[in-house]
Amino acid sequence: MNGSESVARVAAVLAERGHAHAPRMLADSARTAQEAADALGVQLGQIAKSIVFRRRPDDALVMVVTSGDQRVDEKKLAALVCAGGQKLSRADADFVRERTGFAIGGVAPLAHVSAPLLWLDLSLFRFDQVWAAAGHPHAVFAASPAQLALLTGASLDDVGGMDLTTRSRALLQARAAVVQCDRAEPPSPCVSVCCMSPASGLCSGCLRTLDEIAVWGTLPAAAKRTVWQAIAQRAGAPA
Repeated sequence: MNGSESVARVAAVLAERGHAHAPRMLADSARTAQEAADALGVQLGQIAKSIVFRRRPDDALVMVVTSGDQRVDEKKLAALVCAGGQKLSRADADFVRERTGFAIGGVAPLAHVSAPLLWLDLSLFRFDQVWAAAGHPHAVFAASPAQLALLTGASLDDVGGMDLTTRSRALLQARAAVVQCDRAEPPSPCVSVCCMSPASGLCSGCLRTLDEIAVWGTLPAAAKRTVWQAIAQRAGAPA
């Protein structure tokens, strides 16, 4: 599959899913995150780079989309996607092309020829807008991290260097951003059985008040989004 066909495939998926930003062709190569950042005049972290792994022994395609200034902690990723006896390794160029339909340097986070186990790293949510590869080393498209999550259907988590407290708050903020971007019924913020903190009066997991927890099931979608906004504000406040 040549580059123009790959970009066209990405463009078709973006259009089908109602995304406002079509692929953009750059005069200079965006094969690396730094090259893309330089060509676009943005921060390195705003480049949403796709990193492909191969899980053994089932040969599952695993992909992480993370910020250009971050490294993937392969132990954290393995804990998310590997069961007993399974191991991860970086995919070679042949595996990447065969399973995604793209060549290394232009791997888009969507429009793959086979569905990956796909994870979006929380570091992307530091930015209002990020840029991802669009099927060719000269092609990119823009999206907010929340839009990228909805476009790809990726799972959200930290596969970088966050500690547990930072990760839990960053995950709530990321989930809240996706809720505000999505037209679907907002999901429950619960991550486990609610445990109220006497000091803050909030659930230590989902950062809701007891009243917000009690009425959640009766709230209309707009009110649930308001609760999610409050959660995001609480998650962003100093712990």
